[in-house]
Amino acid sequence: MRVAGSCVLARRRRLRTYRARLTTMRILVVEDEVDLGDVFRDFLFELGHQAVVVHTAEAALAKLLTERPDAILLDVQLPGMSGLDFLQLRPVRDLGIPIVAVSGVVNESQARECLQLGAADFMGKPVQLDRLNEVLTFLEPHAMSRLAEREAHPDRRHAPRARLSIPVRVHEYNGRQQEGTVIEVGVAGMKARLGTMLDPDTVAKVVFTPSDGGRPIEVISILVRVDPDGHAFTFVRLDVRDAERLRDLVRSTSAGAKPLPF
Repeated sequence: MRVAGSCVLARRRRLRTYRARLTTMRILVVEDEVDLGDVFRDFLFELGHQAVVVHTAEAALAKLLTERPDAILLDVQLPGMSGLDFLQLRPVRDLGIPIVAVSGVVNESQARECLQLGAADFMGKPVQLDRLNEVLTFLEPHAMSRLAEREAHPDRRHAPRARLSIPVRVHEYNGRQQEGTVIEVGVAGMKARLGTMLDPDTVAKVVFTPSDGGRPIEVISILVRVDPDGHAFTFVRLDVRDAERLRDLVRSTSAGAKPLPF
């Protein structure tokens, strides 16, 4: 069983702290090693996710005919159809489901090939479970993006906001980092002027420090719109303490301001 670390029970206890801040994702695990598939399933459960484990790419393809997982954890070295073959299938590519490729053969050429074929990330075995958690944390907003749009009801879209000018860093999932200025912020989201145009539906971690003297706020966000005056982001899983800070900021700075359209 090729998973990094030996104290699985201790790791599980530590991972329980993540569950309150994660939204349930449905993850299809494609792994031919039965024991390793079980470890992945248990680990994902501890994170609050749902996991279905299959042992071949053919079985995964059959699952996709009836189910739509939010992400796929794919072993590259599989019996029969390989993970690389699976990545190239038109039905798989058309679904646009984020896929994390996993392989016991760790080299730059295979990692590059997986990424070129559309994998969202590549991880070598033995799998670092903490690293897998980080990857899933970034993939989660992709699965939630449509839900976020549906949840943009009038009360959310017209939430009050504060007009200000504070620095912001935008960390994209692909590793790029943008710097800019927050010009409007509320509990639902923010608008920022950036030096570079971002792609539609970009998912990123934004980091900014309100003028209350507290610590920086870090929150995963989805780019919902690009206006002439800036990029509009909606927040995903804003910490309750940070939400209260932003409410206080809005109350103190936005008297009479127009609603923020998120």
